[in-house]
Amino acid sequence: MTEPTALVATDLTLAYDRRVVVEHLDLAVPPGSFTVVVGPNACGKSTLLRGLARLLTPRTGAVLLDGRAVHQLPTREVARRIGLLPQTALAPEGITVADLVARGRYPHQSLLRQWSAADEAAVAHALRLTGVADLADRPVDELSGGQRQRVWLALVLAQETPVLLLDEPTTFLDIAHQVEVLDLCADLHEQGRTLVAVLHDLNQAARYATHLVVMHDGAIAAQGRPGEVLTATLVAEVFGLPCRVVPDPVTGTPMVVPEARVRR
Repeated sequence: MTEPTALVATDLTLAYDRRVVVEHLDLAVPPGSFTVVVGPNACGKSTLLRGLARLLTPRTGAVLLDGRAVHQLPTREVARRIGLLPQTALAPEGITVADLVARGRYPHQSLLRQWSAADEAAVAHALRLTGVADLADRPVDELSGGQRQRVWLALVLAQETPVLLLDEPTTFLDIAHQVEVLDLCADLHEQGRTLVAVLHDLNQAARYATHLVVMHDGAIAAQGRPGEVLTATLVAEVFGLPCRVVPDPVTGTPMVVPEARVRR
C-alpha cells in the first residue's frame, strides 16, 4: 500500500433541507487507522459518513482528502480513493452477484482502459474474501439479507480504495458472520487501509477499533483509544445506560456490562 490517506472534516455542518444533523464538527481520522463511530440512534453517525463520502454537501466547513476538498475533486477520482458501504443499498432488478460486484471496478475504467485481467482478479478476490464466490451467478434479489450485505461489501472491496467507509457493515448478519466481517476489516486495516465504520455494538467497537469516536446530538462527545474513551460515566451520559466497564476476558479491551435490572 502507498502512504496512508488523510481524511479530515473541519467545521462540518450537514443538514437535510432545514434539519441540521451535524453541526460545526471537527474530525481528523488517523491515517491508517480502524476508526469506529458509535453513538445513540439519530445522533448523526450515518450522516457524518455520507458527508465524508461526498454524498452530502456541507452547509459549512469542508471534508479534506490529503488536504484537498473532496467536493472539488472529480467524482471518478474520489471513487478510486474512497469506498462506501451505505446503510441501505438497492440493486438493479435481476442483476447477478458477479455483475453487481463488478460495478466496483467502474471508477478504474475509461475510454483508454477497458475491462482487464486485473479487474477480473479484483472481483474474484473480493468475492472470495466475503465468502460469496459460490453465489456469483445468483440474482441478488434472491439472496437473504445477510448474503446481500456481504455482496455489497464485496462490491466496495472490489474498488480497491485506500479508504473504506462502512455504515453498519454487520447489519443482517448473525453473530458468526459479524465476527467474520469485522475480522476481515481488521485484516484490511493491517494491510494499510484506513477504515471508518459505524457500529452499534459497543463491545465489538472496543474490540476492533484503534480509534473510537463517540457521537451525541450531532457532535463528538469523546474520541481516542477505546481503553481511554469507553467509561461507565460516558456510556451513562451518552446512551443513558447504567453499566460497568470491565476488561474483555479474551482481548483485554473495554467491555460494557449493563447493570442488572432490579427484580420486584
